[in-house]
Amino acid sequence: MPRTALTGTRVRERRLRIGMKQADLARHVGISPAYLNLIEHNRRRVGEALLTALAGALGVAETALAEGAESAVMEGLRAAAAGAQAPETPPEIGRIEEFLGRFPGWAELLAARQERVGALEHALVGLSERMAQDPFLSASMHEVLSAVTSVRSTAAILAESEDMEPEWRARFHANIHEDSIRLSEAAQALVAYIDSTEESETGLSSPQEEVESWLARTDYHLAALERPQPPAPEAMIEGIPDLASGAARQLALAHIARSRADAQRLPLGPFTAALAEDGPDPARLAARFGVTPGPVFRRLATLPRGVGGAAGLVICDAAGAMTFRRPLPGFALPRFGAACPLWPLYEVLARPGTLIRVPVEMAGRVPHRFVLYAFAEARHPGGWDGPQVVEAMMLILPATAARTGSERAIGPACRICPRPGCVARREPSILIGVEGEDRAAIP
Repeated sequence: MPRTALTGTRVRERRLRIGMKQADLARHVGISPAYLNLIEHNRRRVGEALLTALAGALGVAETALAEGAESAVMEGLRAAAAGAQAPETPPEIGRIEEFLGRFPGWAELLAARQERVGALEHALVGLSERMAQDPFLSASMHEVLSAVTSVRSTAAILAESEDMEPEWRARFHANIHEDSIRLSEAAQALVAYIDSTEESETGLSSPQEEVESWLARTDYHLAALERPQPPAPEAMIEGIPDLASGAARQLALAHIARSRADAQRLPLGPFTAALAEDGPDPARLAARFGVTPGPVFRRLATLPRGVGGAAGLVICDAAGAMTFRRPLPGFALPRFGAACPLWPLYEVLARPGTLIRVPVEMAGRVPHRFVLYAFAEARHPGGWDGPQVVEAMMLILPATAARTGSERAIGPACRICPRPGCVARREPSILIGVEGEDRAAIP
């Protein structure tokens, strides 16, 4: 259990809160008052056995003394230090605990500001992606501008024509009335769509997003498919408010059919046992069950909560369009447009049937490390003389091994990637434009 330099401070605060004398606590845990005094002033570290004894005597959990409520604040301070833009005097990361102990109010304020900055950056990324790629937003803006232009043109005709006949004037008045109603409705729809970001990640505007919303509510696991006799797919989606459109229901039925086939080939009990023995290694699991890596990828990303570890999944077609997204904290997945060209997801499109493993570091204010497995499957649904249909998928697992320095540097997408000097950059990033455009890497 971690014990920070503030453990002694928390021991003293708890002792004073319950009215216990220092000598009484020292006698209770079997140490001298002088040694306890050194502990309470953070001049001696606390061993595991002594921490357990102190927690029992003070009537608190060991974690309350070892970690305390400051852990979240410390993480915020570390994130603020990591995101500093090369200041002349770099922050003393090794003295964060001392800063928190001496100035807890300022520390909490700085951590709160860091959390706010992170939230604003996330909102900026989402809105920038919408403005650049969202077809619904583009159509809504076009409708608003069209209505405004029509009202302005009609009003200009009325203002410049003094001797217009009453019949024509009435027609123009009616046109202005109709266009103003169209403008009001378009503006209301646009505002409602933008405001939907407060309720979900992006708001819903496509059948695929309706399906993703439904799967997110189930934590991406359809428990009914684990039964010996699962219900009919139509019954599983009946009455689900997220699946509002017919197209979304068709996509949901296709997802259920594929997940049912995966559950039959990889039953939950045996698969969980194999996962405990082999770990989340797609190659070993696929060989063990006699399947390709594809079903293993999908099974690992849709296990019940608490079974196995966290796993994300991205699936795309041969055009690079994402058809399935299971996000993982720290690994940003763009909603529209192409992602980072350095993802192995796109690399395997040219190598169907090949499984590759790539350790990566995802760019961000605080970079995160992952292990990515990518695999592509090729099909010929129209026969061997027909076109080849390729589907690529990428499994996202948190990195557990120590950093080696050989991790591939990647980002979410060029437009929202803060990594400078990327050899694959295709457009400037909105996140590094403040310090100067990264023009050197753009062909």
